[in-house]
Amino acid sequence: MAKIKQLPRRQRIRKALLFVSLLFFPVTLYYFSPVMILESASQGIVNASFIVFSLMFVAALFVGRLWCGWACPAGGLQEFGSPINDKPTRGGKFDWIKWAIWIPWIGLIAVLAIQAGGYHTVDPFHNFVGGVTLAQPVEPGAPPWYMIYYIIILLFLGLAVAFGRRAGCHYICWMAPFMIIGRRIRNLFRWPALRIKVDADKCTDCLTCTRECPMSLDVHAMVRKGSMENNECILCGTCIDVCPQHVKRYSFSAGK
Repeated sequence: MAKIKQLPRRQRIRKALLFVSLLFFPVTLYYFSPVMILESASQGIVNASFIVFSLMFVAALFVGRLWCGWACPAGGLQEFGSPINDKPTRGGKFDWIKWAIWIPWIGLIAVLAIQAGGYHTVDPFHNFVGGVTLAQPVEPGAPPWYMIYYIIILLFLGLAVAFGRRAGCHYICWMAPFMIIGRRIRNLFRWPALRIKVDADKCTDCLTCTRECPMSLDVHAMVRKGSMENNECILCGTCIDVCPQHVKRYSFSAGK
């Protein structure tokens, strides 16, 4: 009987955090709502999702897409579903899809806010009773929260099952662009931030890092280039922990 491979300690902690985040998703769902922010913008109100997306952008200035790798419930859902389809996702040329979703959405938020005379009120729980998703009353004609929940679950899990590892992160995630932009600004100004550094001379070309990357990145090529910067890197640390030669490490430092 084949032994189950034990994950490195840091990856066990990361997976546990993702699992907890996924368990709380029925509670926190509306904090990530791309729809509620539109309704609030039409009234000039800064709501919970506006605050959460803003915090993601600000955090990315210093820790990149760490949220995606360590705390995102949708990311955790896809990783836990990887035994169904653990093939690498065909990212790259298809990663633009999420931008085709995000740019019109951001434009619509801006238009609605301008029509409302700008943002003039901060109400994190606007139309959000008690601050808990599953406590929301069902408005006439509106879908219940659990229907929205299952649609999102099926969407992200379905993409991962159909196209491979974290396909939803690559193709449709409306939160990722906030963090990608923050990361690009960080790299432009080169201030101290969380990064992955490499000692390329130690690399033995075993390709373990590329095979194990949850985002299906060609990590080996990045190592050989001497730079681990990639828009789709979620700083999960998998490539650090599986490397037999300890080529990679976390570093809070300046540079790119």
